[in-house]
Amino acid sequence: MKAIIPAAGQGTRLYPQTHTKPKAMVRLAGKPILGHILSSLAETRINEVIIVVGGPMQDQIVNYAEDSFANEFEFNFVKQKSAEGLGHSIYQTEKVVDGEPTLIALGDMLFENGYATFLDAHDSLSDPDASIGVKTVDEPQHYGVAELADGVRVERLVEKPNNPRSNHAISGVYVVENSDSLFDSLRYFVENDIRGAGGEYQLTDALQRMIEGGARIDVFEVEDWYDCGRPATLLEANRVLLADGKAESTTKPEKGVLIPPVDIGDDVVIEEAIVGPNVSINDGSEISDSIVRDSIVGENTTLECVNLERSIIGDGATVEGESNHLNVGDNSTIRL
Repeated sequence: MKAIIPAAGQGTRLYPQTHTKPKAMVRLAGKPILGHILSSLAETRINEVIIVVGGPMQDQIVNYAEDSFANEFEFNFVKQKSAEGLGHSIYQTEKVVDGEPTLIALGDMLFENGYATFLDAHDSLSDPDASIGVKTVDEPQHYGVAELADGVRVERLVEKPNNPRSNHAISGVYVVENSDSLFDSLRYFVENDIRGAGGEYQLTDALQRMIEGGARIDVFEVEDWYDCGRPATLLEANRVLLADGKAESTTKPEKGVLIPPVDIGDDVVIEEAIVGPNVSINDGSEISDSIVRDSIVGENTTLECVNLERSIIGDGATVEGESNHLNVGDNSTIRL
């Protein structure tokens, strides 16, 4: 089975972090978002990963995947010249998928359960053409929604309906056995320039067309997921992953205090500082005379005489003074 990771999005909701790196390369709990996704896929039967890339920073994704996971997967990188929706992104991969069963894993979503759990849930179903992960939510109008006929089989899929008739939100993981049918549906929308919500080609619409053509699509339950495309949920995912022990730290500062859970990268200097809980610090950073809680600190960053909480600090930044809530981009210098 193959996996598709659409990772060509610009990530505007994570500005300024994504001014200098793709959204999938934003780091939390010891590795980039993409690293957590690939680590989870490595625990499954997936043997080939197709990553959709785009934009001027796509080499960061290519280099990271090949350097860190070449022993786990065969990689294919497909370029998306223009971002025209999730359906458009998946459509670019048709030749590489080549009719094989495929798992689609969104490049900015992390789950409490791993993809092995989702594939097991798919395998327990009655041989559907595809299955999708869903979760019951309070405000389904913000999501793609699955209307179910018998508790398992999907009767109708709607992208962000104004008046949802179901509270089963599509969670961003899809297992497609009949990939030819999916690509036939995607081709119909793209070639006829039929766009859905947001003026984009929606994967939800293509799956609905499969249903209308007689395909069976079932659902399986997904526990909590984290949309890492927003600062608040990125920090929430960092907390959850650290609590689950998904990151490892060997640093033991002689002149500082670590309050677990924390993840400390290589060559990090911590002096006269209290770090944690729920803090990730990337390689080469220095923290002195500071208190840092519930935050993500980038690579080669300097924090001095600050009190930070619920903050995201980019690579190469310098923060001096005192603050409580920051979202600072790469190569920034701030004096407060």
